[in-house]
Amino acid sequence: MPQPTMRDIHVDVPLTNISIAYTAELTDFIAPKVAPIIPVNFQSNKYYIYDKAYWKTSQAKKRAPGAQSAGSGWSNSTANYTCDEYGVHKDIPDQVRANADPGIDLERDAARWVTEQMYTIREEQWASSIFAASTWTGSSTGADITVGTTWDDDASTPIEDVETQRAAIKEKTGFFPNTMVVGYEVWSQLKNHPDLIDRIKHTQRGVLTEELVAQLLGVERFFVASATRNTAAEAATATMDFVFGKNALLMHVARSPALLTPSACYTFAWTGYTGASREGFSIDQWYMREIKSQRVEGTITFDMKVVAADLGAYFASVVA
Repeated sequence: MPQPTMRDIHVDVPLTNISIAYTAELTDFIAPKVAPIIPVNFQSNKYYIYDKAYWKTSQAKKRAPGAQSAGSGWSNSTANYTCDEYGVHKDIPDQVRANADPGIDLERDAARWVTEQMYTIREEQWASSIFAASTWTGSSTGADITVGTTWDDDASTPIEDVETQRAAIKEKTGFFPNTMVVGYEVWSQLKNHPDLIDRIKHTQRGVLTEELVAQLLGVERFFVASATRNTAAEAATATMDFVFGKNALLMHVARSPALLTPSACYTFAWTGYTGASREGFSIDQWYMREIKSQRVEGTITFDMKVVAADLGAYFASVVA
């Protein structure tokens, strides 16, 4: 055997220019895009709700010469938001830092990890509180919609199914829905559906994009919710699934939150807490002498809330 051997002249060490981590694309997180953020100075407070009935019924009356005009008005009520705090930290012991190889940047990795943890919990809260069954009342039935033929069947009619619910929300509220969100498993079927492909085949390349589907379904914005999560316990073998499942949500969302402006949902973000960002998010580092470790902690404080249930229609299990 030739001497020296390959092992004699080279010792394997980790590379410093690549590493493998299952970090998420931040664009996968759609919650703040579809539930507009309302920065708030206090953890809890109230907001006004104007009774729809008074605004959608004309009280104007024909007036005789010299007579007074008809008098009327409206009623108000209030509802509450309460921002809950979510947090997680990663400790970096001095011994671990001192023994780390050059390819490891512990502070950078910890900051990225806690940031993704915060975005993930917000996405999961959006899925459980807003992209949720038995929540919305704007549909033609006033309840969740179960389509007659699921959209993975070529004989189904997704455009007509959505249009029926567009009309229902408009009829009930006076506003057309402008936003639709579907789980990735729904999108994987819709983008190959013959009804949708047929509508564009003479003007496009036959490839459906989210923008084209928005036009076909009569909404301004169409989002594919593709976030995934591990549902297994910590340190157990990962069990991955999509956060949003095989469902879809059609709703009217305020383009710019303002007074006297209807919106299906909002995210109340507590910005008046420990220097939080507009999203209610903060990340801090400090040295913990008692455990000889640097702590990197992420905190996010918010309340995701349906504020007008009649401005949305939920499609449950639209693909098999």
